[in-house]
Amino acid sequence: MPFEPDLCTDIGSLKIQNPVMTASGTFGYGQEFAPLLDINRLGAIVVKGLSLTPAAGNPPPRIVETASGMLNAIGLENVGLEAFVEQKLPYFKRLKIPVVANIYGKTVAEYAQLAESLEAISEIAALEVNISCPNVKAGGVAFGVDPAAAFEVVAAVRGRTTKPMLVKLSPNVTDIAQIAVQVEKAGADAVSLINTITGLAVDIKSRRPILANITGGLSGPAIKPVALRMVWQVCQAVNIPVVGIGGIMNATDAIEFLMVGAAAIQVGTANFVNPRTSVEIIDGIKAFMVQEKIAKMSELIGTLVV
Repeated sequence: MPFEPDLCTDIGSLKIQNPVMTASGTFGYGQEFAPLLDINRLGAIVVKGLSLTPAAGNPPPRIVETASGMLNAIGLENVGLEAFVEQKLPYFKRLKIPVVANIYGKTVAEYAQLAESLEAISEIAALEVNISCPNVKAGGVAFGVDPAAAFEVVAAVRGRTTKPMLVKLSPNVTDIAQIAVQVEKAGADAVSLINTITGLAVDIKSRRPILANITGGLSGPAIKPVALRMVWQVCQAVNIPVVGIGGIMNATDAIEFLMVGAAAIQVGTANFVNPRTSVEIIDGIKAFMVQEKIAKMSELIGTLVV
């Protein structure tokens, strides 16, 4: 009988069939990618960031390719809560995997209201609280860089939901582990990191920023070493699961994050390069576990030797 490793992993009370998730803002609402891969093979999907009311995002141009990555200043464009419930939930009912709603607000009250509105919706398995987006001029970034503000918003969401709650952390801080400790104290079930690193691109002919928003969020392979370091640091600082994000393009990248302590990973920018990246990473992790005779994820997670 062939060796068959168990890829299941837990993110708090959220149990997923493998550690590969898709990152918010890079996979739409899942349905957009359905013709290109079997969505139900994934561990979970994290859908596009959701606010109470529709958001148009930033004016174009709002994406620019960079060396080993991309800058985006989409600005959390989304359909808003009402349209999300009416238009997106029917598709989620057909999925066999958990759907995680990424939520954000401009005030603590907005975060809390969103959490309360989603609490009774069974199609949403968990929440990912975005306190980290560097592209929004009001709201998110302020919560993500201040430990007290991070604690306040996470505590408010915790008071309105019983669903598993991940908190997505910003790398644009001096000490990301300090922020992680505070959100753990506030009731987070897990943290996900990193979000994009603030960057700038210049058109030398016009002498103007390429992005209309001036700055944007850098993602892709260029940020992987930074993300890996931050995930490793946070894993040492908290007792809750960590989900690793940042420049994961293949199974080797994903395994690195698992070895430094991540319980799961999210695939982001790679979805734009190859829409099937996520399922290829699942296959690659399984092949590595077979080759190394690793029976289950707990025998792989956190095995970095230092």
